[in-house]
Amino acid sequence: MAGLQACVELGADIIVNTDADNQYYAGDIPKLIQPILDGKAEIVVGARPISEIKHFSPLKKLFQKLGSWVVRRISQTDIEDAPSGFRAISREAAMRMHVFSEYTYTIETIIQAGQKGMAIVSVPVRTNDFLRKSRLIHSIPAYLSRSFNTIMRIFMTYQPMEFFRIPATIFFSLGTILGLRFLYFVFVTGNSSGHIQSLILAAVLLILGGIFFVFGLLADLISVNRKLLENVEYRIQRLDEKIEKINKK
Repeated sequence: MAGLQACVELGADIIVNTDADNQYYAGDIPKLIQPILDGKAEIVVGARPISEIKHFSPLKKLFQKLGSWVVRRISQTDIEDAPSGFRAISREAAMRMHVFSEYTYTIETIIQAGQKGMAIVSVPVRTNDFLRKSRLIHSIPAYLSRSFNTIMRIFMTYQPMEFFRIPATIFFSLGTILGLRFLYFVFVTGNSSGHIQSLILAAVLLILGGIFFVFGLLADLISVNRKLLENVEYRIQRLDEKIEKINKK
């Protein structure tokens, strides 16, 4: 975010981001920014040839593809290589970006772009020879754990109602099934003794379902408020630019 803000303040029209390990081939920058120049995209993500990268283990390649598939589903975009750090961002997109994750921005920015309706595409890019190990990924289990937590947090931030609706539906369904089971024994078989525990459990599950549903409503209201604040911040930035241009004249 510090880098994007600095570039915007310096008047950049397009911002190109790459990783510090020299993984990406800089000669593909023209290819990366072309969709923005053509007005076809606001964000472009470089898609690495994952299956051809020799220093990636088969397990890492599998998790890279699986993770990208999950991000595509949540963000409703068609980005082939979600963890890729080789990107081009238009000025407008940079002004509308807000990254909350302290681990990695790559996943969050794609999901955010999809939720905000930004035009985001991917283009194939080349990679350089392996120079050093990643300082972000110390081990695959740790990376998967932190990435999963990041995705869940982003999902809860941008689609809170959908996030809380899942557990609410599960608890409501289980509670309803147990409640109907108890009623069956009471009214059909006429024998409710020994089934009080299931009735108590059904009540607990229904209460939990209601709590998660209320959480979803509250989180959705907070999400709406956050979006309004983001729009206000964007408008303030645009207004500051107009004032600066007027002062220069």
